[in-house]
Amino acid sequence: MDEKFVSETIKPLEGSFDTAAMTRGEPGLPAKFLWRDKEYTIAEVLEAWKETGPCRNGSPENYLRKHWYKIQTTDNIIMTLYFERQARSKKQNKARWWLYTIVSRASCPLKHGQDAHATQ
Repeated sequence: MDEKFVSETIKPLEGSFDTAAMTRGEPGLPAKFLWRDKEYTIAEVLEAWKETGPCRNGSPENYLRKHWYKIQTTDNIIMTLYFERQARSKKQNKARWWLYTIVSRASCPLKHGQDAHATQ
């Protein structure tokens, strides 16, 4: 796979959040989002995990820092997204959703039911 590092903010589209996840205290993964002025729709969550880290004030506790999602879009693009529990800074308008990596369409595996020899 040709995975590329991006590390740019994404803009979740209103009304597309997973409200069931939000009732469990997790971020509501948006079903649709904008990145570089293009709209993407999540077709499938391939993997999800959490990242913890130590307290920043010297306490021995660990805190949940990020929620990670490896997703596949309806355009057959694989992306790794994450949600920061605490926004980084005021400079970034308290951005919480980020696109971490992207796998180009040409190197993505085919969706179920697609034929490798099909013409477009």
